[in-house]
Amino acid sequence: MKNKNVIKSLIVSLMLLLVCNVQAQDKNIVETASGSNDFSTLVAAVKAADLVDVLSSKGPFTVFAPTNAAFNKLPDGTVEGLLKPESKETLQMILKYHVVSGSVMAADVVDMIKTSNGKATIVTVSGNKLMAQMKDGAVYLVDENGNWSKITATDMKTSNGVIHVVDSVLLPK
Repeated sequence: MKNKNVIKSLIVSLMLLLVCNVQAQDKNIVETASGSNDFSTLVAAVKAADLVDVLSSKGPFTVFAPTNAAFNKLPDGTVEGLLKPESKETLQMILKYHVVSGSVMAADVVDMIKTSNGKATIVTVSGNKLMAQMKDGAVYLVDENGNWSKITATDMKTSNGVIHVVDSVLLPK
């Protein structure tokens, strides 16, 4: 009886994920992120950095999208400081560090890791590099400062690319 309830729950969750993914495909990256309460800080940052038009353009782009919880891991006052007009250039660099040209699906990242002896270099649109690695069966991105960010959800297709959710903000040097 218990197993049947678990299976039913999994099926319902899978159906909801598929419905959300189909809806996301009709919207661009910014519209998709704006439609989720989990990305309100990211959306505010994209607006403050004047990157809405870029991330709404044809693309395709791959975005490693930090959740609100990821932004909350930053030291107190960091987000507020980055959202100020005088921090626009720094904020743009940080956000561009989360974006890759082209649609890079989760399977592509795993393949890159496997064919690169366990560590794959990913060049972002900022020109900086991320290192992708497997750890405990999950894919992590390591930023240029050595900070690890777990990819917690993958392959959210949009009309101009794909979003992968990360649990920490990636910071370039």
